[in-house]
Amino acid sequence: MDETVAEFIKRTILKIPMSQMTTILKAWEFLSENQLQTVNFRQRKESVVQHLVELCEEKHASLNDAALLDIICEDVDPFDMKQFKSSFKKVLQRALKNVTVSFRDTEENAVWIRIAWGTQYTKPNQYKPTYVVYYSQTPYAFTSLSTLKSNIPLLGQALKIASKHQEIVKMDLRSRYLDSLKAIVFKQYNQNFETHNPTTPLQERSVGLHVNMDSRIIHENAMEKERVQRITQETFGDYPQPQIEFAQYKLETKFKNGSILAEREEPLRCLIKFSSPHLLEALKSLAPAGIADAPLSPLLTCIPNKKMNYFKIRDK
Repeated sequence: MDETVAEFIKRTILKIPMSQMTTILKAWEFLSENQLQTVNFRQRKESVVQHLVELCEEKHASLNDAALLDIICEDVDPFDMKQFKSSFKKVLQRALKNVTVSFRDTEENAVWIRIAWGTQYTKPNQYKPTYVVYYSQTPYAFTSLSTLKSNIPLLGQALKIASKHQEIVKMDLRSRYLDSLKAIVFKQYNQNFETHNPTTPLQERSVGLHVNMDSRIIHENAMEKERVQRITQETFGDYPQPQIEFAQYKLETKFKNGSILAEREEPLRCLIKFSSPHLLEALKSLAPAGIADAPLSPLLTCIPNKKMNYFKIRDK
């Protein structure tokens, strides 16, 4: 495929909202259903586009094919925030007689939603609202903890209908810092994050001792330090980490044969929780400070990639 055609297709696909990507690509009818199934549309957009361009190169897309895609894209209606608000509000008000919904538009095509829940018999409680931040043309929404968990399915239904997505993604990911949550979900790590409780990464400290040390030991120490720094950078990158305050792991395993408790029907259950004002930065500093070996366990380093800080570990 010609480089000019590849660039044209790339720029055209970049203009397509993620919420309408599969619909438009199917309407294009250039890539087969099997090819589209190989694309992970939950990745960041740049990765999706790169994969799609590679598929087009494999099929030797022509300029006419690219032009047809551009024509189809011109027929796509842009995201209508006014329609989203109206639909969202109607869904909630039809299900609950007493509910108040307020909106505030922000930058980056995001809308803040404040919901005060009532019941069929009680007025909305304005002192315990639920806050939602929805980013248009994505299947993601960020919500505060709701005191009425019974309303969470209704909230998800309203978001799904109003956003016209087949589903709103639910993830086991929590933090007090919206910018960090957004960075993890949308894989926007290379930025500075606002932190209210910044922590200084642990550093190696000199104890001020002057001793004659074998040069071979010094050389090995330097090599080990370089190895640790390299692995740490490969694992965490050289940018500030998103700010989350904890990671929780629930372990459930049965006792192995040979153990005196092997016949026990109930599995062993254990909960481990790591807490820090800035957990990922704290984890990043462990190996360079000599507190832990490098590399760290994938269970600790996978938090941003897995987009979760609640884990359930069971026997395979």
